[in-house]
Amino acid sequence: MTGTIINTAAVLAGGFIGLCVKKGLPERIDQAVTQMLGLATCVIGLNGLLSMMLSADPATGAVSSSGELLLLVSLAAGAVIGELLGIDDRLNRLGDRIEKKLRASNFSKGFVSASLLFCVGAMTIIGSLQDGLTGDYRVLLIKSSLDFIAAIVLGASLGVGVPCAALTVLVYQGAITLLAGYLQNILVGDLLNQICMVGYAIVICIGINFFGVVKIKTANLLPALLGPVMYNVTILLKTLWV
Repeated sequence: MTGTIINTAAVLAGGFIGLCVKKGLPERIDQAVTQMLGLATCVIGLNGLLSMMLSADPATGAVSSSGELLLLVSLAAGAVIGELLGIDDRLNRLGDRIEKKLRASNFSKGFVSASLLFCVGAMTIIGSLQDGLTGDYRVLLIKSSLDFIAAIVLGASLGVGVPCAALTVLVYQGAITLLAGYLQNILVGDLLNQICMVGYAIVICIGINFFGVVKIKTANLLPALLGPVMYNVTILLKTLWV
């Protein structure tokens, strides 16, 4: 759990530093920072998405892609399930209640956006597995430094919801670390790449929301992460049936 604890502390520290910076930012600068944060988030998501989908032939150098249909079905099905369950609306209502008590604006947006950004990606899963299995937290240490910088920028733009996302990091990464012995043979290979592929697509949606042009209910897309799991379970059952 050492890596997760460090990562949680980094998000907390970065978020609070961002809150201190936010107090001295004029509204026009705050808006500009938010837009650039959206652009950077889209680039991070796109880079991760392409790294999961594209591969090059070692012999010819030809680039090929895979997973487009799985991505489409996962996102579409996830959005439908999320809408039916009202995940985004429930989180927003919870956030609104917290906002009233804390008198803090944009709590829901900051908490959900930061939680997804900090917890989606291969480094989260691989780092947590290594920390749980061998005690090697070097991957999470690198992730912590990146999250620290991101938390400062997010905190300056979105407010108090960002440092609160440290709780999500603690619970999510901590769970993977504690269950590493059971998950090490499951969250590998194609399944890991496919989950990360869907996750990075959601990160792009987060980035788009920062521009304020459209409002994508990113929390409703969380069930999409189960798409690759269901796909691989179906393939396994089909193999066993044959």
